[in-house]
Amino acid sequence: MASLLLPISPNPNHLINGTVFFPRPPLLRRVTTISTLSGRRLLEKSSPSTSPEINRRKKVAAVRMSSAPPASNSYDVVVVGAGIIGLSIARQILNGSDLSVAVVDAAVPCSGATGAGQGYIWMVHKVPGSEKWELTMRSRELWEKFAEDIKYQGMDPQEVLGWKKTGSLLVGTTSQEVAALKGKVEQLSKAGLKAELLSSLDLQEVEPALVIGEEGGAAFLPDDYQIDARRSVAYIEKEIRKYATEGRYGEYYNQPLTGLLRSGNGKVEAVQTSKNLLYSKKAIVIATGCWTGSLMQELIKDMDIEFDVPVKPRKGHLLVIENFSSFKLNHGLMEVGYVGHQDATLQPSSETSSISMTATMDSSGNLVLGKSSIISCCKNVHLLNIILMVTGSSRQFAGFSTEISEHIINQIWERATEFFPSLREFSLTDLEKTREVRVGLRPFMPGGKPMIGLVPGLSNVFLAAGHEGEGLSLVNF
Repeated sequence: MASLLLPISPNPNHLINGTVFFPRPPLLRRVTTISTLSGRRLLEKSSPSTSPEINRRKKVAAVRMSSAPPASNSYDVVVVGAGIIGLSIARQILNGSDLSVAVVDAAVPCSGATGAGQGYIWMVHKVPGSEKWELTMRSRELWEKFAEDIKYQGMDPQEVLGWKKTGSLLVGTTSQEVAALKGKVEQLSKAGLKAELLSSLDLQEVEPALVIGEEGGAAFLPDDYQIDARRSVAYIEKEIRKYATEGRYGEYYNQPLTGLLRSGNGKVEAVQTSKNLLYSKKAIVIATGCWTGSLMQELIKDMDIEFDVPVKPRKGHLLVIENFSSFKLNHGLMEVGYVGHQDATLQPSSETSSISMTATMDSSGNLVLGKSSIISCCKNVHLLNIILMVTGSSRQFAGFSTEISEHIINQIWERATEFFPSLREFSLTDLEKTREVRVGLRPFMPGGKPMIGLVPGLSNVFLAAGHEGEGLSLVNF
């Protein structure tokens, strides 16, 4: 590995809510460089000859500290990743202590999985007693408290967060599926949730646009919620930026992580971004979503640490039809087949497909339709989600590509028409001017459980990644 001198300079002065962050004088450090994925694709346009994957590759520096950190770029905690997980961690630390926090991101908030998600806080498809159950319940309670706090401040949670108690429906179309749903209702009720089984006749009354046949039915949880992830993140950013006036918060967006800097005793003292050297007095949290696996692999490969982070990107599409007015959904909907597909232990492999539907309508009247393709050790399962914004989502292992697949978008639409026949009055061509396609890379973990905790061998570096499509419903404020 080659040694070289690199100038390390901070950003130009920038203003956040009236607070000026002053840069410190440029320093020189001797570094040893190794190649890595930087953590997130930049928003700047690349040349046609350069692939997105190459654009994400930056230099990672391993540096031995030689001087005391300047106060202007020193924080108690440095959080890497400004998705819902990273920002909620920053918020919790700032609100619950006197510690200072820096948030680093290679792009900007909502440029990853958070901004391409569907925004539901549903329990109808969760499993009481599972390993994620308590975390999910706590997250739901904290979201409710968050909304109540906003209301207490004289604001409308629906306007601020897109927060709405829509309730959720887990829909079955056959007598066998309805029998399983009956057991699901009993299970959720024993766990303390309000749940009931609706017949096809009941569904005709509460969701007239939904057509599932006489044998169909649904498990109904009236206390489930819908939120707008982008609005929620914007509010969290606004909330934590107030700590900048106290000198407790720093924001470093569009700055890929390029290295961890270690002292002689092996403790990570600072992180190197593309523009700044940020010292950490107490802890560093890596919450970089689907990039966490490849990022950590490169960051620690020369540190004599054996630690596997099997987080991988799983590509998802959402089809959003804006200002949809042909019919209204009163609840969030999910096809019962989605549950088994989502909870399976999955690995990329061969190509067979199955499709499941989810649907909801957001607070802006958008129809959100989704199709998810889940690839397991024995099959690729394609799930279609309709979220009446409208959004559709698909999930597939396709590396770090975020290219839109029109084939998947067409599948999303076709699956949606099977449950909502009135959509057949439209074609995607007709809706070209009012549709939006969101493509995001979900942080997939084998077994479906996120990695949360200390990195072995690094006494002050923590991971919080691998939440797949459940970041919003597993987040803890």
